[in-house]
Amino acid sequence: MQEIKIPELAESITEGTIAEWLVQKGDKVEKGDPIIELETDKVNVEVNSEFSGVITEITSEEGDDVTVGDTVGMLDENGEAEAGSAPAAEAPKEEAPAKEEKPEAAPKAKQEEAAAETASNNEVIASPAARKRARELNIDLSKVSTVDPLGRVRPEDVEAAASQKAKGEPAKKQEAPKAQAETTEFTKPVERVKMTRRRQTIAKNLVNVQQESAMLTTFNEIDMSAIMELRAERKDKFLNKNGVKLGFMSFFTKAVVGALKEFPLLNAEIQGNELVIKKFYDIGIAVSTEEGLVVPVVRDADRLDFAGIEKEIMNLGTKARDNKLALSDLQGGTFSITNGGIFGSMLSTPILNAPQVGILGMHNIVKRAVVMPDDSIEVRPMMYLALSYDHRIVDGKEAVQFLVRIKQMLEDPYDLLLEG
Repeated sequence: MQEIKIPELAESITEGTIAEWLVQKGDKVEKGDPIIELETDKVNVEVNSEFSGVITEITSEEGDDVTVGDTVGMLDENGEAEAGSAPAAEAPKEEAPAKEEKPEAAPKAKQEEAAAETASNNEVIASPAARKRARELNIDLSKVSTVDPLGRVRPEDVEAAASQKAKGEPAKKQEAPKAQAETTEFTKPVERVKMTRRRQTIAKNLVNVQQESAMLTTFNEIDMSAIMELRAERKDKFLNKNGVKLGFMSFFTKAVVGALKEFPLLNAEIQGNELVIKKFYDIGIAVSTEEGLVVPVVRDADRLDFAGIEKEIMNLGTKARDNKLALSDLQGGTFSITNGGIFGSMLSTPILNAPQVGILGMHNIVKRAVVMPDDSIEVRPMMYLALSYDHRIVDGKEAVQFLVRIKQMLEDPYDLLLEG
């Protein structure tokens, strides 16, 4: 008999949530077969079986939080797969006679009470360690209070509840955050939906960035006329030659790389009391998915031409929407670009993607009356740009000049094409 354990996934990932069991009790699996889909902070990954045999027990259900090394089931290397109907349907039939023969079976009322308590416990957000400790101490998880901002019950919360129970004291409610208390006071219908692990991580990271960095944002606007004319002129030839459309993102990525070479502190990060100035240009491109924003990375963007950048962005975007991004697709970016304009945003202040110290925000293109150098007025397609930066290492002067340089390159895109 072998234990099914959560293996080491990556250096930065120590826990996850079981999104789906890909096998059932009684199924036969071969070594290397995927058996669990695990939702982590960044991507969903498949856990493969380390042995060949039959699944005999599943101890952690879908939705349970698990850590690396946790045992989530058992596998019999010498077992045989159950024949006929699904194993999940057969299991209760085998156990039913044994329960009926027990003279000391619990009264129906107690059975119903136990079933209700189990269902209530399953709805509580709790770590596997807390659930295990609650079973050992016979504690109802739904009656355990916690100060965790997400309402997650921890082992120490269970211990505290057990201590109060042993003393015969009524359970004392711990002081919870005001926002959490308010959710219990609605008199009108509401719907409670557990935050996915990825959404919890996004929320935590965004708060940490605002608490740990001196983030400021500077703005500028660009005239998109030249880029739009160039695209209209070359889009067919570009598509026929490269098999991909010429979009805006390749222009912006090239301009960002050029500006980063002139202002290297925006391509750096802080490690302790040192600045790490990176001499490579891995540009993160924010992609919106159903489960939240992810930022896959275009590697060595300075070495790619326009077609190479467009192909890589298209490939990463497809993988993100199909939930097939690997951890390597998300790690190690040096600077990020986010385009709120595709959703109609006119102006925003993008939040840094730590540990990066700069992010460029694009917005929608709007035709506006513009005063030209000869004082004439023309209608031009204009876009607001926003640069958020960490003021701890980037001064305002550098940030403004960085954004102005991007504006200059985008308003004269022929230089970008020649250099690219």
